[in-house]
Amino acid sequence: MSISASMVKELRERTGAGMMECKKALVEANGDMEAAAEELRKSGQAKADKKAGRVAADGRIVIQQDGARAVVLEVNSETDFVAKDENFAGFTDAVAAVALRTGTTDAAALSGEDLGDGRTVEQARTDLITKVGENISVRRAAIVESNGPIGTYTHGTRIGAIVALEGGDEELARDIAMHVAAINPVCVDESGVPAETLERERRIFTEQALESGKPADIAEKMVTGRVAKFLKEITLVGQPFVKDPDTSVGKLLKGAGASVTAFVRYEVGEGIEKKADNFVEEVMAQVKGAS
Repeated sequence: MSISASMVKELRERTGAGMMECKKALVEANGDMEAAAEELRKSGQAKADKKAGRVAADGRIVIQQDGARAVVLEVNSETDFVAKDENFAGFTDAVAAVALRTGTTDAAALSGEDLGDGRTVEQARTDLITKVGENISVRRAAIVESNGPIGTYTHGTRIGAIVALEGGDEELARDIAMHVAAINPVCVDESGVPAETLERERRIFTEQALESGKPADIAEKMVTGRVAKFLKEITLVGQPFVKDPDTSVGKLLKGAGASVTAFVRYEVGEGIEKKADNFVEEVMAQVKGAS
């Protein structure tokens, strides 16, 4: 049968595949739209499987909020170029909406959720890989719920933070979210510092103090002071407030009669081991290959 331009256009919109791929699939399926779409999906999955081993450490952070609930999501691409692509942005927004609606934050479980356009998140991901030619990975998501104010802040699309308060207001919550995005505290207060972390730092400070040759009582005071300084540096309430370094976040919260019940901060690619490109070695390899 004759394959019309409108049929090719429809299949392209449904699958995200290239125009020539859509036409070829329709010809092979004798005009059967469903069969052609299924074939393209299989082809897309095969391409996605081939790209799965490639490191995707760039990408986009997106935050969405619905009343007392907010979600932060990280989706990775291989390059900044694709991270800025409107198709990639549309996909991340759609996945965030799914996570917010369903409450699903586990990446594997999220892949099977309905995106709302007849595809699962996984099907949409493989379609996007076919379209942009890079590995795409839905890496992680977190949801924060609160009966009190929720503040969100994104620094471009690279860093995102959500803060939940008890007391205070939304403006304060947003200010604290901005601080979390900028300064990256480890936890809210001293109670959230892992015991092994505190013990490790105390041991290091003790060794340094003893090596200085100070008397034991002076060395102990040095250790106590350094541990206190360390806790101020890594805890949210101990850090100088980013918009007013003369006051700590703890004092700011206390003055507003508020406390932080939860916070989440995501930064694109953090913790992903990236391949370090060596330009000189790359050029030498090309020269040797050409000789």
